[in-house]
Amino acid sequence: MEIFALFDCIITPACLISQTAGGLKIGMLLFLVASGLTLVFGVLGVINFAHGALYMLGAYFSWQVMSLTGHFGLAVISGAIGVGIFGLLFERLLINKVYNADLLVQILLCYSVILILDDLVMIIWGDEFLSGIGVPEVFQVPPLFIFDAIIPPFHIAIIVISMIVALLLWIIMTKTKFGKLVRATAVNPRMLEALGVNTNVIKAGVFMLGSFLAGLGGALAASLGSVVSGMGNSIIIESFIVTVIGGMGSISGAFLASIIIGMARSFGAVAMPLFTDGIMFLIMVLVLVMKPEGLMGKKK
Repeated sequence: MEIFALFDCIITPACLISQTAGGLKIGMLLFLVASGLTLVFGVLGVINFAHGALYMLGAYFSWQVMSLTGHFGLAVISGAIGVGIFGLLFERLLINKVYNADLLVQILLCYSVILILDDLVMIIWGDEFLSGIGVPEVFQVPPLFIFDAIIPPFHIAIIVISMIVALLLWIIMTKTKFGKLVRATAVNPRMLEALGVNTNVIKAGVFMLGSFLAGLGGALAASLGSVVSGMGNSIIIESFIVTVIGGMGSISGAFLASIIIGMARSFGAVAMPLFTDGIMFLIMVLVLVMKPEGLMGKKK
């Protein structure tokens, strides 16, 4: 345990800024994935354990488009849209069959899909690590120096893009007709059906949006590291931690929890590098003990 190292980092501007920027980058990428997970649960009541596999597909789809076109922006957008379309098919063909089923049935279905997708990507792209899609040329410039802290411009871009997505998601869910229908579907779908609203369309749209967010997170993650089968396994665990801490079904809670986890991972690597994952679980346990519904969840 390096408590003194953490203290030195906090009082040193360069270290403080660097770790804060790193924590925001981790947190915002995590939010893209976790927001889709909590959105699907809040509206559909389905704990989608296959959400991490959708994140993985986003990375592979973007890598494939990048290898064919060499265009970074097109690769990221195509990866997200491709996963959104796949999510729509997933929901229509499989998930909508288990909306009212036992939780164990939902888990088994999603776990089966995870195993199938992991094997499929190995068949199509191989089981070796792929190099990722890299950083676009516009960001292949010298890093920014803020109080001697080295900040890659692309990391700032990822933080900004993720925050813009969070803002757009908030606007969609709170200011648009679709968002009102989504919230009404989560509360009383039978009443909406009695009023002539096709809730199946709403549910499919929600699952597609959640899948799009997972795919976007995977596509952006492919620019920061390698792509490999099973890469969604770790992100789904962290996404569930975020969902529990923020509150099941709360988008704003997922945003807050993602920042908390991002900072915990970033500064935890300085203070307790061998216990970084443990810090996340410790935070989750404390929240479950003191506020079981989550930081911004609603009591039932």
